[in-house]
Amino acid sequence: MASESESTADPSGPIASDRENFDLCGPLHLTTVDWKDPIHRRSVAACLVQSVYVLERDRQEKREGSQALAPPWWKSFNFQLHSQLIDDADSCVFGAIYELNSTNSDGKDSAPRYVIAFRGTITKGDAFTRDLELDIHIVRNGLHQTSRFEIGMQAVRHIVATNESSNVWLTGHSLGAAMALLAGKNMAKTGVFLEAFLFNPPFFSAPIESIQDKKVKHGIRFAGSVITAGLAFAMKSNQQTNSSGSTFVALSAWLPCLFVNPADHICSEYIGYFEHRKQMEDIGAGAIERLATQHSIGGLLLNAMGKQSEEPLHLIPSANLTVNVTPARDFYDAHGIHQWWRPDLLLDSKTYNYR
Repeated sequence: MASESESTADPSGPIASDRENFDLCGPLHLTTVDWKDPIHRRSVAACLVQSVYVLERDRQEKREGSQALAPPWWKSFNFQLHSQLIDDADSCVFGAIYELNSTNSDGKDSAPRYVIAFRGTITKGDAFTRDLELDIHIVRNGLHQTSRFEIGMQAVRHIVATNESSNVWLTGHSLGAAMALLAGKNMAKTGVFLEAFLFNPPFFSAPIESIQDKKVKHGIRFAGSVITAGLAFAMKSNQQTNSSGSTFVALSAWLPCLFVNPADHICSEYIGYFEHRKQMEDIGAGAIERLATQHSIGGLLLNAMGKQSEEPLHLIPSANLTVNVTPARDFYDAHGIHQWWRPDLLLDSKTYNYR
């Protein structure tokens, strides 16, 4: 998965160190945070994810004290660094926990006390090999088996156990969004619904969303839904299939906030995933889609062959989906975390509730 560092590859844009400098690329317009304002909430969450990127770059570049570039990314919003999350395989910083110093801001009742943030892939320095390994685990649906995720999951459980869950946010970008999504799903299965801000979360499937002809696109999705639902129905006596369905329904009360860009092939399938569900409802085929959306064809086929398949990470029943329809210069612009604190975005936001 591409990283925020990669978004500086365009020579006409700012160099990497500029992107890491809050005074040059941060949301300087956000001088006071209104925690009830969704734009402010999104911007702060994105900046805290950026701060994790910069924490790791500070470590790699041995920038300490006054030379460190990461602190302004959280101090500007009255947060303090509670702890860093360190990967046991390469000692890189992959996440951080931030604590709000006070709630003197506007909308203080909506402010988080803690924010747990996860970065995405960094292509420079000694973290790249481990990050790439995690990316492959996502493609293979094995992120839950990694020690990095277990470290992050333990941190989430600890913060939630010692605080009210309503005061805890999860956020992440790309690989980090996958980490936050999986952690959020695990907590939701226990009845704990954390507020989550997931930027460019990966959704790996055939690039159907890139098809321009709407009828062809709908036809392909319709056929896929019918096949998936048919396989799931045929295997309804299989205990694992029944279990995955009940788990999916149990997650429906959780409404994570997903932020995607249609020009980013890593996350753009979420647009069609939710829009297709509504279209199926509109044509009277909602029952088919409600069954199909709980499963993946690959997973069902593995189950049919007697092989265990894990629940696909990207399948979620409900979400607040925000699409950035602002024209992107290129893929790196469409995938970068930096887009999400801009004040001039053209956004299309919809809430999808599974029922």
